[in-house]
Amino acid sequence: MLRFISQSSSEGVTEQSFTLSSSFDDIPGVLWSPDAATGTRPLIVIGHGGGQHKKAPGVEARARRFVAEGGFAVVAVDSPAHGGRPQSEEHSRLIAEMRARFQTGGDATPVLAELHTLIAGQSVPEWRAVLDAVQELDHIGTGPVGYWGVSLGCALGVPFVAAEPRVRAAVLGLSGAENAAEAAEQITVPLEFLVQWDDEMVPRAAGLALFDRFGSAEKTLHANPGRHHEVPLFEMDSSLRFFARHLN
Repeated sequence: MLRFISQSSSEGVTEQSFTLSSSFDDIPGVLWSPDAATGTRPLIVIGHGGGQHKKAPGVEARARRFVAEGGFAVVAVDSPAHGGRPQSEEHSRLIAEMRARFQTGGDATPVLAELHTLIAGQSVPEWRAVLDAVQELDHIGTGPVGYWGVSLGCALGVPFVAAEPRVRAAVLGLSGAENAAEAAEQITVPLEFLVQWDDEMVPRAAGLALFDRFGSAEKTLHANPGRHHEVPLFEMDSSLRFFARHLN
């Protein structure tokens, strides 16, 4: 059951916080939409990065631009083991090992792949349940769906987009092919994929390998110089144009 717990409005954007009861636990989320919105509209799902949450500054800024400039609705939820959600012993073990390897310069790739596989097993059915609930709202409806997610948002987004036929277009990136290659081959929707050429967390070759595995006939690689967290701001403009072209 979807239960709204707060609502606010600023600069033409309405923000509604909610919880959705699932078979795992309560899923906390946020829905952004144009003020006084009525009728069906495209919906964009945003997947946050590792260690972040549904209202991380980048997530909220991106959501508000999608609403204010594109007229979309946007939904984001806390991924398992993130935000205010509990961590299992297995989550905690893998997260601690991943951080230790990053700090010592070791290879964190296999640990990241194991962690992402663990979280995706829970997040994919949760996100599909969130879509079901949100699209029942009168001001959202069953319009086309887009997905935006990089880093962890990509690692979880690839199996989600592969499993969810309502998603018509996706922006992904900053992730490799370790645990997503098979799912990537099943994705055929239009795609933009972001690679940071000097990414210290995801080897360039891994990102390019994942891009190569996508089954989409229309897929565009956006490669920019810089480290993992240095995606240029102008990529947001490109995402807006991309979703306007494929969801409107």
